[in-house]
Amino acid sequence: MKKKVLVLFGGVSSEHEVSLSSACSVIKNIPADKYEVIPMGITKDGRFYLYKGSPDMLPDENWLRDEKNLIPAVISCDRSHHGIIRLTDGEIEKIDAVFPVLHGKNGEDGTMQGLLEIAGLPYVGCDTASSAVCMDKAVTNAMMDLSGVAQAKWVSFDKNAYSADKEALLKNAAEKLGFPIFVKPANAGSSVGISKAKSLAELEEACEKAFEHDKKLVLEEGIVGMEVECAVLGNDEPIASVVGEVVPCNEFYDYEAKYLANESELIIPAGLPEEVLNSIRETAIRVYKILGCSGLTRVDFFVRSSDGAIMLNEPNTIPGFTSISMYPKLFAASGIPYSELLDRLIELAIQKHQ
Repeated sequence: MKKKVLVLFGGVSSEHEVSLSSACSVIKNIPADKYEVIPMGITKDGRFYLYKGSPDMLPDENWLRDEKNLIPAVISCDRSHHGIIRLTDGEIEKIDAVFPVLHGKNGEDGTMQGLLEIAGLPYVGCDTASSAVCMDKAVTNAMMDLSGVAQAKWVSFDKNAYSADKEALLKNAAEKLGFPIFVKPANAGSSVGISKAKSLAELEEACEKAFEHDKKLVLEEGIVGMEVECAVLGNDEPIASVVGEVVPCNEFYDYEAKYLANESELIIPAGLPEEVLNSIRETAIRVYKILGCSGLTRVDFFVRSSDGAIMLNEPNTIPGFTSISMYPKLFAASGIPYSELLDRLIELAIQKHQ
């Protein structure tokens, strides 16, 4: 019998739209001979629906207009159910594994992982703790400092501290980091809310923008160098993909450059000496293990122009998953095609649960 895989998409997140595009690709490419795919969408206001229509309807929220194919349902926290409950008739449908194609808050930050743990359901990707750690850039940075992993200089503060003494915090950041400074919400992905500040005035403006997405910020020194990414796959014995280079069409790899402009360039493999590429791959696996990751994570780095230093940018525990996203493209270049990659991820989820 085919295993039933619940694919979660959408979510209460600023990355809701990215999730729809990723899930469309995942649903269409999970091997149909091994799995029965059960799509479940989460609206921006937190309603759950089983969706029986075409995955091509997901982008641009067209799936929500397809009302005849929407069935209100929830994930059951009763472990004896081992699945979902349809709210229309109370029918229980058992699930063998869950693929949470949910980016950002309420999906990638440990909250959904915690729900699935309570429900006793195997799920693709990192566990609750590692998802939460990787989502919070301040926590990730602190762990990397303690572990001796090279990264940009950084500072962090929350909205209360900022409101109490904004001038002192901005002045301290400028003195410690120098300009330009990248300002990021501590808990967001897909470069949502990130700005590059080149002066104190721009720094204040960037902080105000980032606070729209999170109550805590991380400020980092600007690194001049090549931006590279490495995909990692596995549980106890993870493997690293070839390394890819990102050449953004904008000043930096922001949300528009990633998803809207379609002009950023992805170069696979990255144009670096073999020993540097191997070092990046080794560091990616080291970071993966330090952070307690499992299943999958894309680990992003800078290779600094001034001295060739390999510096961690950030981990992404549920990276973009369209067929042209960097994570699947990196493994395709490493000899694992997209559908096989999805199959491996589901099997890794079941193995971890067992």
